[in-house]
Amino acid sequence: MHLLRRSSVALLAVSSFGIAVAQKPLSETYKPAADKLIAASLADTEGYANLTYLCDHIGKRISGSEPLLRAIAWSADLMKKEGLENVTTQKVMVPKWVRGKESGAIISPVTKPLHMLGLGMSVGTVPGGITAEVVVVSNFDELKKLGEAGVKGKIVVYNAPYEGYGRTVMYRVAGASEAAKLGAVAMLVRSITPLAMQTPHTGTLVYDEKVAKIPAAAISLEDAMMLARLSTEGVPVKVHLDMEAHMEPDQEAANVFGEIVGSEKPEEIVALGGHIDSWDVGQGAQDDGSGIMATLEAVNLIKKSGLRPKRTIRIVFWVNEENGDRGGEAYAKALSGKTGTHVAAIEMDGGAEKPVGFGYGSPGRRRATPNAPQTGPELSEAEMHSLELLKDIGTLLKPVEADTIRPGGGGSDIEPLMMAGVPGLGELTTAAHYFDWHHTEADTLDKVDPVEFRKNIASLAVMTYVLADMPEKLAGHKGPGTED
Repeated sequence: MHLLRRSSVALLAVSSFGIAVAQKPLSETYKPAADKLIAASLADTEGYANLTYLCDHIGKRISGSEPLLRAIAWSADLMKKEGLENVTTQKVMVPKWVRGKESGAIISPVTKPLHMLGLGMSVGTVPGGITAEVVVVSNFDELKKLGEAGVKGKIVVYNAPYEGYGRTVMYRVAGASEAAKLGAVAMLVRSITPLAMQTPHTGTLVYDEKVAKIPAAAISLEDAMMLARLSTEGVPVKVHLDMEAHMEPDQEAANVFGEIVGSEKPEEIVALGGHIDSWDVGQGAQDDGSGIMATLEAVNLIKKSGLRPKRTIRIVFWVNEENGDRGGEAYAKALSGKTGTHVAAIEMDGGAEKPVGFGYGSPGRRRATPNAPQTGPELSEAEMHSLELLKDIGTLLKPVEADTIRPGGGGSDIEPLMMAGVPGLGELTTAAHYFDWHHTEADTLDKVDPVEFRKNIASLAVMTYVLADMPEKLAGHKGPGTED
């Protein structure tokens, strides 16, 4: 019965999204190629060597910085050396946020330096810093109950327990403006991580342009909890915050991409990649050096294995994902209403821990974070058929235990493509420690295990090759810029 069901899936005709003809299951057709790619990936050393160079010789590469420009030039040269076709650097103007010197400290009723990192895009304090009483809240409801009378002139501290990145990150993103609406002079947020190791986590914030912009920084879990305890003692708790953070004029940067041109349908493209920028702390190893180097090596191994897919495979290093998403937006905009040329987009931006599979999504079904489950409406009949095809492909990844295929996939860089109707996939990992490290000084090469990294290469290589060669296309939706 299982074989009959799979055969019936292969015979199903859904004219709105692809060709349907009698054929063997994809897992049977592509097993020799998959086995070849997995073997090559698990024996590969070049991908990790490239990641090592990126981390140790270029390092952190925030948008607007000189290291980012070096990373872009190096990446383009690397793609050319690997023999990829049509290597392109696509100009993108990106924001330049400068951290400058920064510090924070509790000055009353005890004295203690704070482990802090200013949030990306934050404004700075006045020269010499600010000193103010703090008010500690666990959520936005508590903040609103305090009202202007309880908040005005104070520093709001969000001591929100970690309930998963997607649920808790809102305090980092919107917390400053919510506090400013009630007259706060600054905001501190408990770092968005489950790990208490006196390590602050940066990340971007988004200001509401209708209210005043106030300085904002992340502090360690331990410091946030200490401030919460002190605030219950009935005496004022005061903090001094000094930040030189500021914006400078936008700078020129670029997306970088190269191709394996398809043998029969070169106009149809499967795009995959990650983001080349990082925060200005650590080395950007897991986030997202591992993503761009694993996807590139997956494409290199497809090429080196002598496999020429029917469709074009395009490896893309998007720029400015961390504090602007301008690379993904520029890439989609440059297609000039022809995003329908893209039959699938794959993003790896969840680190390179042990892979478990892929999430499949289309607009309304994207994941809030790299490894979060699906949210949104039920899958359509066409999408259900595509999910069955992907599950069949997923069986090819059992040798690396990455055969889980579930609804809900995508990523920030491919979101503009998905909004235009391109089906998106996000590579899934265990994410056991990703949120311990990302956006911190601890995001360094030693956190990327070479064995797990190679398994990521294997899962990406197999999935990419099959999507670029199989008869059907995955289901997206007919949005602006899509064509039949």
